[in-house]
Amino acid sequence: MLTGIHAAVLGGDARQLEVIQKLAELDASVSLIGFDNLQNEFSGATKRPLTPELFEDVDAVILPVVGTDEHGKVQTVFSTEDLVLTDQHLSSLPKHAKIYTGMATDYLKALSAKAGITIVELLERDDVAIYNSIPTAEGAVMLAIQNTDITLHGSNCMVLGMGRTGLTLARTLKGLGANISVGVRRPEHYARAWESGFNPFYLDDLLAQARKIDLLFNTIPTMIITAQVIAGMPHRAVIIDLASKPGGTDFRYAEKRGIKAILAPGLPGIVAPKTAGRILANTLSQLILDDYRKRGSTH
Repeated sequence: MLTGIHAAVLGGDARQLEVIQKLAELDASVSLIGFDNLQNEFSGATKRPLTPELFEDVDAVILPVVGTDEHGKVQTVFSTEDLVLTDQHLSSLPKHAKIYTGMATDYLKALSAKAGITIVELLERDDVAIYNSIPTAEGAVMLAIQNTDITLHGSNCMVLGMGRTGLTLARTLKGLGANISVGVRRPEHYARAWESGFNPFYLDDLLAQARKIDLLFNTIPTMIITAQVIAGMPHRAVIIDLASKPGGTDFRYAEKRGIKAILAPGLPGIVAPKTAGRILANTLSQLILDDYRKRGSTH
């Protein structure tokens, strides 16, 4: 239980509703900031304005998956008011408090460092990334079906990257009967791809390998699908780039050549916000509970 814990939830989308629900069920005291237009009522959760005074007894600050922009603005779909996090807010926090977010911008990192507050980036955790790879893979399949005129069964699909998302996606596509080639950099990833029944190749050979594909899925967040690669691809091919913005594709050249290229980061929150929210909620609540136990506090 999180009895005695005060959590401040700032902004976000439908995923945050699952987080709020979980914290409330565990008896935490929850302040909701940037939820003016939210119709749901949660027992133990109170809508509050964003003020430095609010932060004086907060144990956990919970930000959206993309915490802030480079000016401190926090995105929220439940309010029309601007939420801007400043050093005044963070300097008001108790020193034991932590900030939880999916990924932290340089602005947020600098702000927290100045205030001496720890940031926990949830998407850097293997468990969260692996759980999130499931809705990401399903969303990628959805986009593939919507943007092609062929079945995935029997199609030639290429997945770039054999990380947490790449492996789940390749397995999902293989389960649908697609022919899977996987581009990798490391020998151990090559071996794992081969063991899994895929057709592995090293990324140095991408230019030649991309000449006969129907669908190319990218999970590598650096420019990998260059103009040269795109120039050698079939006109019917579709690129679905799952890497974080700006992706790893030369979108300008793809458009010029008439090849459909879709940048699709953040699919879990789009295609399965409830599941994605539960993943965050379960991890967050456990981390806060573990931290509470370590402090041995009796709030």
